[in-house]
Amino acid sequence: MTKRSTFRRAGLAVVLAATGAAVVPAAQASAAGPTAAVERRDDFNGDGYADLAVAAPDATVDGKTKAGFVAVVYGGASGLNTATRQVFTQNAAGIPDDAEVNDRFGAAVTTADLDGDGYTDLVVGVPGEDTVPGVDSGAVQVVWGGAQGLSGGATVATGDSAYDAVGDRGRLAAGDFDGDGVTELATVDDNWKLLQTEGPFRRDGSAGGGQRFVTDDSDPRYLDMAAGDVDGDGILDLVATAHHGDEYDARHIKVWKGTPDGLAAPEVVLNTRGHALQGGESLDLGDVNGDGIDDVVVGRPVDGYDSDVDLPLANGGMVTFVPGTANGPDGTKAQSLNQDSAGVPGAAEADDAFGSDVSVADVNGDGYADVSAGVFGEDYDGLTHAGSVVVLRGGAGGLTGSGAVSYSQDTDGVPGAAESGDQFGRATRLLDANGDGRAELAVGAPGENTGSGSVWVFRSTSAGVTPTGSVTFGHGTLGTVAANAGLGSGFAH
Repeated sequence: MTKRSTFRRAGLAVVLAATGAAVVPAAQASAAGPTAAVERRDDFNGDGYADLAVAAPDATVDGKTKAGFVAVVYGGASGLNTATRQVFTQNAAGIPDDAEVNDRFGAAVTTADLDGDGYTDLVVGVPGEDTVPGVDSGAVQVVWGGAQGLSGGATVATGDSAYDAVGDRGRLAAGDFDGDGVTELATVDDNWKLLQTEGPFRRDGSAGGGQRFVTDDSDPRYLDMAAGDVDGDGILDLVATAHHGDEYDARHIKVWKGTPDGLAAPEVVLNTRGHALQGGESLDLGDVNGDGIDDVVVGRPVDGYDSDVDLPLANGGMVTFVPGTANGPDGTKAQSLNQDSAGVPGAAEADDAFGSDVSVADVNGDGYADVSAGVFGEDYDGLTHAGSVVVLRGGAGGLTGSGAVSYSQDTDGVPGAAESGDQFGRATRLLDANGDGRAELAVGAPGENTGSGSVWVFRSTSAGVTPTGSVTFGHGTLGTVAANAGLGSGFAH
């Protein structure tokens, strides 16, 4: 799915909504329900503006280390406004279970309308949850959207046995994979078993279609996944990056095409030689070349593997664009960029982590989706792993370095100051929170303030993302425990 973003400067001093009770302006809380014409992929209260969900799975909650929380900031005509925000933990009213040590609530986060009421719901992975099958079997929980914002919740999936860690980072996606108008949930059980839960979902968390494993004989280890229409047939498909067994260097892109009978058998995206196209650790989907079909964008921030010898663009990390076609993603037409590519700011250096947490959406309103890519390992001004973020432009020819821009905490107009270990750009998110048709950029720096973490939000104009008017917020705004929380380690995917 495409991702979009925006922000409002005012309202950084707020009252904590630790119980999960929404602080939503009356103008946004219409009892009449959401407008049918508005896309509600990230709109939890149905007011027509996208909302931002940011995770801190390592945060301490009521003395429980790494219990985790997810904070939601609501959008509006002026963009995101932290005065209208909520903080959810497993101790919040209506959320199942209790906050416990190492639960890691928020390790993975996505959004979807699971119960079909027209409001987007918040879907949260809790990989450290102990359930009936055993310790750390993991769980996926939902917080229900509605006219007053998010409230109440249920458990919608659990692991099959101990240590399966269902709901871990990058292993959560949702979509209507059979075109029947009902949302399905896809997650991963024990790192390699694709678990599909078929709706419609009820408010107690039960699913009308039950659960089933989608078989895959390649022994994959999933790294990231997303839902979108990559073959243009009007039915959502599931795309994932994975390596196979213990072959950590064999990172592939896998596609399960949606059909009226559900997900088809997985296909591996191939390159011009008929071999598996090299994938990466980060994935998002969106229409980069403007042909009406979602394309695949893969970030490969981890370098140093043997395959880099034959893949020089992998040095320091790279981003790969794979165009969607009527037959699915065409790996023979893939394009890859790194920081040595023409127009891309910076220089490719080992461990830069270029391509961390890619996000896809149109930042300047020209009809082509653009790509944000974190570079959280970037060193500069004598600092190590201070981090930055790069925005790449989409166009009819695909992804290009032409017109690319880069921002860090040392950029004029950006609040704060870069420090070693900030990891600015560890997570990125594009979404349109003010409804102007241009996605703004949210950036997470989980290493900020000795591991407390913070979030930055950049506005967008017809020229694209700009540092002018950018803002930051953290635990002082949210009222959460800062120590070792790693706020900004992930956004709703």
